[in-house]
Formats: sequence, C-alpha cells, structure tokens
Amino acid sequence: MIPVRSKPRDLENRKRRLMTTHQSISQSAAKTFTVVDLVAEALKGRIRIPEFQRPLRWQWEDVRRLFDSIVKGYPIGNLLFWKRLAPEADIKLGGLRFRAKQFDEGWWVVDGQQRLTSLASVLSEEGGQDERFALAYDLRREEFVHPSREEDGYIIPLPILFDLQRLIRWFTKDHPEAGEKLDEASRVTRAIREYQVPAYLVDQNDEAVLRDIFDRLNNYGRRLSRAEVFSALHPGQTSSVEPFSHFQQIAESIHGERGFGIVDGDTVLRAVLARRGGNVTRDIRVEFSDRARETRDFGNEAPEEAYRQGELALSRAVAFLQEDAGVPHFAFLPYRYLLVVLTRFFAHFPEPNPRNCVLLRRWFWRAALIGPGPFSSSWTNAINNLSGRITANDETGSIQQLLNNPIDQSVSPPSLTGFRTSSAASRIVLSALWALKPRSLLTGQSYDRQQLIEAIQPDATLAGVSKRILSREPESQKAWAANRILVLEAEDELPMFVADLLIAPPLGREVDEHDLFASHALDAELIKTLAEGNKTAFLDGRQQRIKQAVADFVERMAETRLEDTPPLDSFDLDDMAAERDDALI
Repeated sequence: MIPVRSKPRDLENRKRRLMTTHQSISQSAAKTFTVVDLVAEALKGRIRIPEFQRPLRWQWEDVRRLFDSIVKGYPIGNLLFWKRLAPEADIKLGGLRFRAKQFDEGWWVVDGQQRLTSLASVLSEEGGQDERFALAYDLRREEFVHPSREEDGYIIPLPILFDLQRLIRWFTKDHPEAGEKLDEASRVTRAIREYQVPAYLVDQNDEAVLRDIFDRLNNYGRRLSRAEVFSALHPGQTSSVEPFSHFQQIAESIHGERGFGIVDGDTVLRAVLARRGGNVTRDIRVEFSDRARETRDFGNEAPEEAYRQGELALSRAVAFLQEDAGVPHFAFLPYRYLLVVLTRFFAHFPEPNPRNCVLLRRWFWRAALIGPGPFSSSWTNAINNLSGRITANDETGSIQQLLNNPIDQSVSPPSLTGFRTSSAASRIVLSALWALKPRSLLTGQSYDRQQLIEAIQPDATLAGVSKRILSREPESQKAWAANRILVLEAEDELPMFVADLLIAPPLGREVDEHDLFASHALDAELIKTLAEGNKTAFLDGRQQRIKQAVADFVERMAETRLEDTPPLDSFDLDDMAAERDDALI
C-alpha cells in the first residue's frame, strides 16, 4: 500500500495542536491546599466531578481511615484537577446536594474523587446525614467512631470538631464535663484544618487528553493483589519472608510437600481468612487489631501463627482432596472456593471421624456438581455461606450443615459437550478419566501422580495433558469430551496424531490391550472403528463410554442414593435405650 502524504497545511495544524497540548500540560500548577481550603471550594461548587469518573465506592471504614491518616500526619496522596468552565448546575457530592453558580475556572476532579467527596461530606452537617460519612471523634478512646445515638459528652461529631466556634460552644455550654479533654479536641481540630494536601491543576481544553491522563493514573503499573496487600500489612515481627510473598511461600511449601501444584495467592489468602472467620470479604487491614480479636475464631494469634496454622489447615485439605476425594492436582479442582471451605473445616477438625470423612467427600462432589449457584451468585459469597456452616467444636453438626439444603437437591452429571479444560464440568470429566488409572500408550504402564505433576508443570493447566485424538473431527462433535485423552508424555515423544498411536501402539506382547484401552474409556471395537476412518461412529461410541465412566465416578464419590447418617458415636445410645424402655411401660 502506498502511504498517503499529508498536505502542508494539515501538517501545520497537527503541529500546532501538539504544541498547544504540550504547552498546556507543561504549564500545570503544583500547589498545596489545606483541608479548610478544599472543603470551602467544594461547598461553593467550584470542585466538580467529571462524567468519566467511576461511581463513589468508599464505605464508612474507608472514610474513617482517611481521617485517621490525616490526624496522624500520614500522606493521603496527590489530587489532580482539570481547570475549565464549570457552569451553573445541581451538584451531587457524596452526601451533599446543592445548587452551584457558574465558575469560569472550575476544578474538575481527575484523581482524588473519593478523598475529596469524603472530606466535604464528613465535615458538613448535611453530608454527615449519609451513613457513609457519619463520623465522630471519641475523646476518651482518642479514635474516630460512629456518632453516638445517645447524648455523650465525650463523642464530638466531625462537623462540630471542624468548626472552631461550634467547638468552643460545645465545650463551654453543652458539655462542660468534658473540659479536661479540650486540649485533645483542639489537637485533632488543628490537625484536620491545617493538613496540607498536594494538588496539580492542569489547564487543558481537550477532554480526550484528560481522559488519557485519568486512564494512565488508574491503570498503569501492576496493581497489588489482595493477598499481596494483606502480606504487606501483616508481615509478622519475626518473619523472614520477603514482603508480599507469605501466600506464595505457603503455596510453594504445600506443592513441595504434596505435589498439588501452585495454588494462587488470593485463594490461599481466602483459606487463611476462612480459617479465622467465615466472612472472607471482611476488612483485611484490621485483621489482627484488638477490635477484631473478639470476632475471630483464633483471635489471640499473631500473624506468624496465623500463616503457619493456615498452611497446616490448607495442607490437610489438599491431602483430603488427593487421598479421599480423587482430585490429584490443583488443575483438576472444579471450584477453588471448595478448597477454601475445606481449609476451614480441617482447621477446626484436623483428624475427623472416618464416617465424617466419607460424608465430607460426598458433600464436596455434590457441591462441585451443583456449583456455587444455590449458595450465591459469586463463589466469594458462596465461601461466606458455606464457611458459616462450620462451627468450632461441632464436627458432626458442621458436616450435617454442609450437607443440608440446597446440597440435597438432585445432582446432574457434568456436560460432555462444550469441553474446555478450564471449565468446572470438564475438570470433573478429567477427574473421572484419571480415576480409570490411564496407562501410557507407549509403555502400557499406569501413569503415577509424579508423572502427572511433571506433565502439568510447564503451564500449570490440563491443556497440555488432555490431548486431542482426532485433528479434524466432525463439526458437530468438535467440542466433545470423546475427542480428549490423558497422555502425559512430552510432545517430542509422541507421533503427530494420537489416533495413530491408538491404532498401532508400540507395545510389547506382555501388555494386555484390553486393560490398556479400558483405562482410557476405549475398547477394541472402538479402535477398529477409528482405524476404518469412521470418525463420527468412533466419537459417538467413546462419548457413551465416557458418559458411563463419569456416572460411575460421580456415584462412587457423591453417593447420592445413600443416607447421610452421622457417625454412630454422635448418637446418645443411653437416651435411645431409655426411650425404648419408656415405650414398653
């Protein structure tokens, strides 16, 4: 293609626009504002929120921490304003609603919406009517709290604390009994009013440039995961672990011990949180604070102990999956939330009754087949729902609660069409195929778990070990499980097409082909059909064999037809005998 040359006038116009943009951004002013200044400008209506800003997301605890940081002198970040005309308009700013006049030089918020909205709303009477911005200061405890619903002479609402005249009147006329705390109130008032916030004011007429700046501020760089934030906030006093890596170390340790694969950091974090309390969406910043200890199952432990005990509980859950539930590797796990719930169970009951282990296996596979839907629309909420059913010191009751509705609804086998190794249904199918103890098509020997670990290792998924049998299967059968087979050898050890290996496997005479084919949900008749080139009949036949293998596996693991009676020792046999004696009288 021949490039189109720009006309000289076009080039001049483009050059002029680029120069104008560069000059406008270069002339952006760096200033500092006190909180008093910022709140005053916000209440006048000079500060506006552009339409491209995200919705307000902060909640009360976020607002409390902002003011706590201000009083402690911690940095709260820079602000970025866009200077441009702000027409007369109805303003909505957090808990504030008012009519603002026109400003020829309005300050449109590019970065800092949550902070500015919180400052203006908390420190004004009207804004504090919104529960998210209702903040007070407890003079006795010297911390920010919810406003007291009853008259309390030591809890001052922030709008009063911020206004010097109202503060003096509050002490002299309304609450003279708190006079000895006047110095503390004055200290907090000065800290808030005089706090300096750095800000940049960009003079730029092109909104596209501001959108670009906004996008770069919010998306450049890799954001820390929740697990990394938790690890950084709670490093532990004696920990030798590098910052942000506690959960990575736990995952690597369990993989080294069990060969389960590397569990992702956020799942490990949720497992550690679930062990200490059912709600894994709680505020991780205060996990080991004095206020949180009363609501945690292991409230008195330090971070180091929480990490150590969390790893032990997670390791027990992994051992259960591998040895009892038929899940050999993390890549086979249908839903990660189930591992989190199991971790909580094994944290409280490290050596459960054998009968409860059977019931737990049933629950796991029934839950895996049903999915998180009956519990919640998201798997995070499903964790909270199910973890709440596990009660300390009540092993049998916890198991029965897990097995309770809606788990006892009818369980359907996974779909054998739409096969994708990343889907829960397909992972269940692959678990059933692994349970057949598949044999190598090269040696005839059964694969072991170490071979599985090594084969999965390169990309930590099942895509590399779930090989396609036919390279060009019929379109209607393109995504069938029937066209997948577990083969653990490396690509360079295999022929180009697995079908060729099935038709003529290079095996010794001592290998029983019947057992070999059965270990892959195949038989001699299907191999003959494949050799004849009848792809449709081959896939139809193998789909039926896989369907039966999966049904057998599901029934063996979930045991939906059996009664879920608790262990015998959970019954009070003396009371039962007494009841029978009473019935005979």
